[in-house]
Amino acid sequence: MNIEDVRRQAFAMPLTSPAFPPGPYRFMRREFLIVTYRTDMDALRAVVPEPLEVVEPLVKYEFIRMPDSTGFGDYTESGQVIPVQLRTAKGVEKGAYVHAMYLNDHPPIAGGRELWGFPKKLASPALDYETDVIVGTLDYGKVRVAKATMGFKHRALDPAPILAGIAQPNFLLKIIPHVDGTARICELVRYHMVEVTLHGAWTAPASLELHPHALAPVADLPVLKVESAVHYIADMTLALGTVEHDYLA
Repeated sequence: MNIEDVRRQAFAMPLTSPAFPPGPYRFMRREFLIVTYRTDMDALRAVVPEPLEVVEPLVKYEFIRMPDSTGFGDYTESGQVIPVQLRTAKGVEKGAYVHAMYLNDHPPIAGGRELWGFPKKLASPALDYETDVIVGTLDYGKVRVAKATMGFKHRALDPAPILAGIAQPNFLLKIIPHVDGTARICELVRYHMVEVTLHGAWTAPASLELHPHALAPVADLPVLKVESAVHYIADMTLALGTVEHDYLA
């Protein structure tokens, strides 16, 4: 294989058999259980990178079932997303910073980390039903890290706020090391979910518990009060991203 062949074929690793296909990536019947809770403001400020700003001491804890996704297959993920704002030349823009994600499938872990910088780690999340309750769990190995419960479809929600929230920008901190161990890429990345079709959204009473864990420290943003919960199902496309800020420039 000559140098030009390498340049032409290089997309992801391994070169001759990439762990994931080129995007964008379409998700069908993607199912969300999101519990919004109040936490410690100082703990939030300690993990959200500038130039993003934390406005309220809120975290969205998510469980997501993805039964049909381009190139990634059938998998589940769980993690924490933090509402933030960003000051730009056009004014203040509201969005979300993806703080932690745990998945049970290798291709979206590799693709998410390499392409956008999603903070993905291997674990065992699940989203299931127990009679009249939606149950989300996250285990790291054999250790229970998180559990959420929510009543099943108690009240339908107006789709407009859900769609507006999905349309907001999302931000990631992408870090790729050099061969000497220093940071070769350190960027704030922006991405959007597009081509969204909402099949339904509901709310109900919910609970959330997080347990301390050395390598899955979701409990470092403690649950002080559950504010709200939403369960929705939608088709959407994960678009490729753009660089918002280069920390090494």
